[in-house]
Amino acid sequence: MSTDIYTQKAAEALETIRSKSPLIHNITNFVVMNNTANALLACGASPVMAHARTEVEEMAAIAGALVINIGTLNQKWIEAMISACRKANDMGVPVVFDPVGAGATKLRTETSMRLVSEQSIAVVRANASEAMAMTTQAGATKGVDSTHSVDQAAGAAREIARELRTVVAITGPEDLVTDGDTVLRVSGGHPLMGKVTGMGCTATALVGAFIAVEPDPMTATAGALAYLGLAGSKAALGCNGPGSFQVALLDALYNLRPEDLATCGAIIVG
Repeated sequence: MSTDIYTQKAAEALETIRSKSPLIHNITNFVVMNNTANALLACGASPVMAHARTEVEEMAAIAGALVINIGTLNQKWIEAMISACRKANDMGVPVVFDPVGAGATKLRTETSMRLVSEQSIAVVRANASEAMAMTTQAGATKGVDSTHSVDQAAGAAREIARELRTVVAITGPEDLVTDGDTVLRVSGGHPLMGKVTGMGCTATALVGAFIAVEPDPMTATAGALAYLGLAGSKAALGCNGPGSFQVALLDALYNLRPEDLATCGAIIVG
């Protein structure tokens, strides 16, 4: 598809999210639950944060998408994540996975590898170091922060995408989205986004909203990242720092129109 087609489909997806308000089931971390729930609401989706082992299968079965985020991991949550993924796979519900801190500890890396090898994952959204840690390439994270650039992780992204038959999104100053063959670059955003906790987690949640209404994972992922990037650039105007930016970002996500996204020119093929 051409660049114009990707941005037009992103706009159509945003319009559909706002008209249908798809349920997005999040098993995410304590640090970002409020942030990601509010971002999904501002987008037009309906978020639910359900992680109890006894209810995750029921919730995943009725969701438009399942978002798995390992930011505050423990054994009970691992079991819940696997059960939810299995049910989502059975029901044809797309799964978006965020391997927060993969490469930092054995638990995070092994859990990430188990999820992607045992379950069908539609999209993996990671920073550069997390992606590299999930391949044979050397990867290390500084806690949950990346120590590598998006370009350094491009090979890892293609490797994961081909091996798992999934879409991989590496986010940074410029985002990269690939299915192992096609590569999309998504521009936008602002440096203040790196000063607010959970911005990558927010990107992952928004991918969940877009993939709930757009069946092509590449198109959905690029559209969600373009939407967040455009909102971030608009939110930064007039902000004094991370605190005011965080509030302004929610307003920008809410106020951004589909036609703004259609003409943003943020998605480039190649």
